[in-house]
Amino acid sequence: MNFRDSYQNLLTDAMLRANDYLRGIGERSTVIPQSAVERLRELGGCLPVNGEDPRRVLSLLDEVGSPATVASAGRRFFGGVVGGALPVTVATQWLAAAWDQNACLFDFSPVSAYLEDIVLAWLLKLFGLPPTCGGAFVTGTQMADVTALAAARFRVLRDVGWNMEEEGLAGAPPITVVVGEEVHATMLKALRLLGFGKNQIHFVPADSQGRMQPALMPKLRPPVIVCAQVGNVNTGACDPVDEVCESAHVFGAWVHVDGAFGLWAATSQHRRHLMLGIGRADSWATDAHKWLNVPQDSGVALVRESEVLQRAMSITAAYYPDPAAKREPMTWGPESSRRARAAEIWAALRFLGSQGVEDLIERTCRHATAFAEGLRAAGFEVLNDVVLNQVLVSFGDDEKTERVIRGIQQEGTCWCGGTMWKGRKAMRISVSSWATTEADVKRSLSAMLSVARGHSVPIFPAPRPSERMPEGKTDSRR
Repeated sequence: MNFRDSYQNLLTDAMLRANDYLRGIGERSTVIPQSAVERLRELGGCLPVNGEDPRRVLSLLDEVGSPATVASAGRRFFGGVVGGALPVTVATQWLAAAWDQNACLFDFSPVSAYLEDIVLAWLLKLFGLPPTCGGAFVTGTQMADVTALAAARFRVLRDVGWNMEEEGLAGAPPITVVVGEEVHATMLKALRLLGFGKNQIHFVPADSQGRMQPALMPKLRPPVIVCAQVGNVNTGACDPVDEVCESAHVFGAWVHVDGAFGLWAATSQHRRHLMLGIGRADSWATDAHKWLNVPQDSGVALVRESEVLQRAMSITAAYYPDPAAKREPMTWGPESSRRARAAEIWAALRFLGSQGVEDLIERTCRHATAFAEGLRAAGFEVLNDVVLNQVLVSFGDDEKTERVIRGIQQEGTCWCGGTMWKGRKAMRISVSSWATTEADVKRSLSAMLSVARGHSVPIFPAPRPSERMPEGKTDSRR
């Protein structure tokens, strides 16, 4: 088989299998049958001595692996802030995978580096941030936090006369880190990866919705890093970043904003007030694979002072080009060899446009409000002010709430997860997918209420094998 045919036959097979999978995902149960989980052992065993036919390899992965996937790309997965990838971004990822670009250097992949510059400019305008910011494209918000906080660590130490490039961290002045008491767990992990221990972290009390209370922030001596949050993963609440910056900048602190999904609210004229003051911060982190609905893994780190980010992420060798001449992606982030992540973000933004992004944010927020109103009208307690796409609901005491959550997960119409909020068990509804419709909300709400009321609800039927998409037919924009 020649080079061209070895790709063509296999990619055609993969395309048909992917189409079958995606055509069935909208009506698929959110329950993974135990039989599908048990079959996963067929993917293991001893490593073959002689390689297998590639069509057989792909067939095995599809037939055994596909039934054991979570339907998070479907319309009724509300178990976390997990977006279902827009069709144009899936197609773009396929094309970019075929390019097989190493996006570390401009000379290795001019298109990858150029797309990063384009997307960075678009994102900064969408978020209302300074156009001169530097940025890196990483795996997700946790690594975006690591990247931005590495720049913060470099700058706050430099401000007190410590040269991290030469001296490292040994013997450096201790940095105090300030976070809200409802900080996300991944932020704490990011801080730990950067060498910050628990004794260096000061937790500021939060209000009933999880917002940091800047008036209770201690007055500290430099070096200090303050981490704010927009988009609490339970309530959707946003720290008052303007007040945080007002207090923190008085004592020379660097303010970082963890906006994994919440930062996208800045694109909506109806939600922008929740982002008041974000432009005063020094760095920001967000995901594209959450609310923008591009495939995993796609995060972005943004830093006001481009020079500081590049100094913190610097890498030099005689065989590397001068980073001042053009964008060299690996000089902006922690990774060197990596895929061309900016391609899918570019495709999503080009497809949606600024109005489409705003519509996506507003539509999913309306869906969340509809869930809250329906649950409240049925007599159940909604525990949060629904300001974004997150809803917390209690069905009674902790035991009953846990029982209802398990029942909803087993029923299969939709999937929601559990959490603890202010000492109470709650179910969390996160609406993030572009594909979720009002009909999906009504259908899911009906199933939730039936389970909560103890009514018998038939288990969601398994999807029928779907037909292949006719040649030339494409999915239309929703």
